[in-house]
Amino acid sequence: MTPSNIIQLLLLAALWGASFLFIRVGVGDFGVAPLMALRVGIGALFLLLVLFARRPARATLDIIRTRTLPLLVVGILNSAAPFCLFAYAELTLSAGVTSVINAATPLWGALVAFLWLKDRLNVLRSIGLVIGFAGVLLLVWDQIAAPHGTHATPLTTALAAFAALMATLLYGIAANCTKRYLGGIDPLTNAAGTMTGATLVLIPFAIAYWPATPISLQSWGAVIALGIACTGIAYILFFHLIAVAGPTRAITVTFVIPIFGILWGTLFLGEQVSIGMLEGCAVILLGTALATGAIKRIPGFGPKAPKQA
Repeated sequence: MTPSNIIQLLLLAALWGASFLFIRVGVGDFGVAPLMALRVGIGALFLLLVLFARRPARATLDIIRTRTLPLLVVGILNSAAPFCLFAYAELTLSAGVTSVINAATPLWGALVAFLWLKDRLNVLRSIGLVIGFAGVLLLVWDQIAAPHGTHATPLTTALAAFAALMATLLYGIAANCTKRYLGGIDPLTNAAGTMTGATLVLIPFAIAYWPATPISLQSWGAVIALGIACTGIAYILFFHLIAVAGPTRAITVTFVIPIFGILWGTLFLGEQVSIGMLEGCAVILLGTALATGAIKRIPGFGPKAPKQA
């Protein structure tokens, strides 16, 4: 990767890491469904405007209309449902912890691809799955053993961690659905279409659960930042990285997001970082690196190359 690509990747990780901060700030005032409906709605509007500026609106709308069902399904699996699950989780868990659990997404992606699409998992990648999920359990156990927050209990903490983990499972399923049913659609149209679908699904819930109490300016600022910066701009930056650096290098952003998630939570929310949290993060990232093939070989592991005569 060029220095420019690395800077863009760090910026993307900073934006996606900040999404956990903004969710934590806004979910208390808005509630789960209204906050996420606004996030995907603002993101969809931003992405559609960018699309319409680049090509005729009719061409984009034709693509979305002919692939409405898969775009809607992926919108639910990749945005509406997991965003809500993460927002629910952050009613209890810190922004840093949820950003670390998010790093389990490639583990689910690899497992779902193996079970559904019959992608091959070699021994090293299989070991990576076991290590990664063990790291998740280590992190969750650390949180349950010492719940954080005024109203946190071992039960609410476990439920929140389970919700966050289920969100990453949905991300993994959505990635494979995209590969299977949305091939041939350019990524930006894919993102705009799925965000639009997620918005339509969440609007009724947002109306039903709109808060009766006034919403602070801080929470409004958080949701606007979520929609524009952490969704619209971040998706465009991600797709640009895929185009210039390739998908394999672009996906390495997964390894950097927890660093920024923990950093922003510590700097702006005063969140505490425990040794157990850092250990869990390290184990998850190691497992993810193995499961995704980012680490292809461990010295001393596997068959040795034949010696040259």
